[in-house]
Amino acid sequence: HGGSSLQDMLPTIIDSAHSRFPVVGDSRDEVLGILLAKDLLRYFMGGRQDDFSLENVLRPAVVVPESKRVNTLLIEFKDGRNHMAIVVDEYSGVSGLVTIEDVLEQIVGDITDEHDAAEDSYIVEHSKGNYGVKALTPIEEFNEFFATQYSDTDFETFGGLVLSKFGHLPKKGEKIKFDRFTVEVLRSDRRRLHLLNVSDTPERT
Repeated sequence: HGGSSLQDMLPTIIDSAHSRFPVVGDSRDEVLGILLAKDLLRYFMGGRQDDFSLENVLRPAVVVPESKRVNTLLIEFKDGRNHMAIVVDEYSGVSGLVTIEDVLEQIVGDITDEHDAAEDSYIVEHSKGNYGVKALTPIEEFNEFFATQYSDTDFETFGGLVLSKFGHLPKKGEKIKFDRFTVEVLRSDRRRLHLLNVSDTPERT
């Protein structure tokens, strides 16, 4: 809430383990901005809790209509480097919020638990240097298999990472190159990525 003090907010921030929080005024339709937990660090590290002013640390809120297409929203998230947006209905009332993780789950599919599928089912070698990789492959599984170090902070799956590189929902046959990999879409539909071909060309030293 816009009138909350640093001491009031801290337990909620710690208990939730989230990094971004919408801040509202007297009603939920009055969105004042977005609070990033990391923006509070300087007040604690510098012993400046008494100088804290919520309005000085709020980031502008991105507002999108309920009718916004998921594919378009992904592009806007990438271009604006945003991770959260406030969703409004046709009367400009707040109906909820959406995160980049929500968008990626809609396109790639629900993030599966590590016990939902066998480890070796995510990645299959077709020929030397060419692999079939499921879009739902957890980043940590991809890192372990290919000895890479991609962060799973923003994207939990390889499909999510690939979508961030494309910036849109690619169709079958589309390719993209990044780092030492060439990735081709083998199977997708209008909503999601399903299967990718990954060509691994080790970088020369």
